[in-house]
Amino acid sequence: MRDLKGLILSGGAGTRLRPITHTSAKQLVPVANKPVLFYGIEALVDAGVTEIGIVIAPETGDEIRAAVGDGSAFGASVTYIVQDEPAGLAHAVLTAEEFLGDWPFVMYLGDNLLRDGLRSLVSLFRETEPDALVLLTPVDDPSSYGVAELEGERIKRLVEKPKEPPSNLALVGVYLFTPAIFDAARTLEPSWRGELEITEAIQALIDGGKEVRSEIVSGWWKDTGQLADMLEANQLVLEELVTRIEGEVDETSRIEGRVVLEAGASLVRSVVRGPVVIGAGARVEDAYIGPYTSIGDEVTIRRAEVEHSIVLAGSTVEDIGTRMEASLLGRNVKLTRSNGLPKTLRLLVGDNSAIEMSE
Repeated sequence: MRDLKGLILSGGAGTRLRPITHTSAKQLVPVANKPVLFYGIEALVDAGVTEIGIVIAPETGDEIRAAVGDGSAFGASVTYIVQDEPAGLAHAVLTAEEFLGDWPFVMYLGDNLLRDGLRSLVSLFRETEPDALVLLTPVDDPSSYGVAELEGERIKRLVEKPKEPPSNLALVGVYLFTPAIFDAARTLEPSWRGELEITEAIQALIDGGKEVRSEIVSGWWKDTGQLADMLEANQLVLEELVTRIEGEVDETSRIEGRVVLEAGASLVRSVVRGPVVIGAGARVEDAYIGPYTSIGDEVTIRRAEVEHSIVLAGSTVEDIGTRMEASLLGRNVKLTRSNGLPKTLRLLVGDNSAIEMSE
């Protein structure tokens, strides 16, 4: 089989992560201080796929272009493909047909994370040469996903968000296709959601006698479309953190466990219990930072406790009088307290907000 191209879908509106996504593309929200989208690009390059098309929406495309550039920083060549409306994954494939041409390709949803990357999947696709290869994982709530019914490794049937699932195996946001998928997608009518569904396109391949194989995901997979998933993905990535201290730690501060402290960051009279990553120029003063926390660049945490949370660049958390946990703060947020009894905080706060808590 010839080399593969890559197609990353980054056009979704990110409604489940609002208000963060009112001002930022959901694929650029960071996990362990790295935009989710970057993990997908790196996974493709690691698998030897370096010619990559990124499908973008008109609303967030400029931000993604600015963050990724021409792809050279990743060892890739990136082409941007504008999808005028969010009309489904199969519509995105058709939108990218000119870029993809007659090449086989990997399609990767830009807000997904795969622990073990794509190498083995790309190798299997090359070796077995099916018309499509999809990745599956067991889930507790299959009615929320596209679900597969299998005969051995071959897929017999796919159902999108079924009321009575034929299995607990859901499609993960990674697909490998030959150009046969284009003709299959062209046969579709919009679903009840008004979209051209990729599950129906794959089913059309099956119904047309094409070979559609499956592989069960190894390691973990996360769709980061909701707050709880974003925090869990942050935790899973931080589990593999390797300690690196480049910032300043005063003699009264204490670091426990695996911690990354970037250059220009400082700890003053504070305790940091990893795994934790603290970005460049951040200042942590008279504070406690607990496990599974990502602190962005130029963040200030002062006289506060933060645990199992993501705090984006430029934000300040100060004198809040209680532990903030399971929270995601946008960029340039200011969170302070004037008076009041301590209460646990669980927050999803958009960019440029200012919150002052009192009785």
